[in-house]
Amino acid sequence: MKIGLVSDSHGKADRQSRAVRELVDRGAEAIVHCGDLGSSECVRALGAAGVPSWATAGNMDRHSPHLGEVAAHSGVTFGCRRVELDLGDGRRLVAVHGHDEALLEALISGGRFAYVCHGHTHRRRDEHVGPVHVVNPGAVQRATPHSAALLDTDSDTVTFLDFD
Repeated sequence: MKIGLVSDSHGKADRQSRAVRELVDRGAEAIVHCGDLGSSECVRALGAAGVPSWATAGNMDRHSPHLGEVAAHSGVTFGCRRVELDLGDGRRLVAVHGHDEALLEALISGGRFAYVCHGHTHRRRDEHVGPVHVVNPGAVQRATPHSAALLDTDSDTVTFLDFD
């Protein structure tokens, strides 16, 4: 399965939409946002992606208490602390924002998930920690370059995409 990963949009729905379109054009069958959406518009943009979408809240989303309601109306699966996807064959992916470092480390060290995806740092990450593949797509906003990632769970590879 190919999963598009985005994070740290910080309310920039137009830039996030460009990243999501690029991911879908490259074969993403689902989109996962790793937090700091920053606006209802960013949630709605995920719902308009044309593929199933998941999003978790980030530390900046505490200022937008209605994101869960907007997500429900937009067809986006939303979690305040994390979201999980069943990949089949007993494998699971979890996405958290990463600002709760203890939670992030517990998910990585717990061995329950094949993939742990996070944002927050605005820095790309593609690392295996034991059997767990840890991925940070970078950031849609407040990073140079702005980036997203395409995770291919069949080949266990990550491709980073730069965009304006």
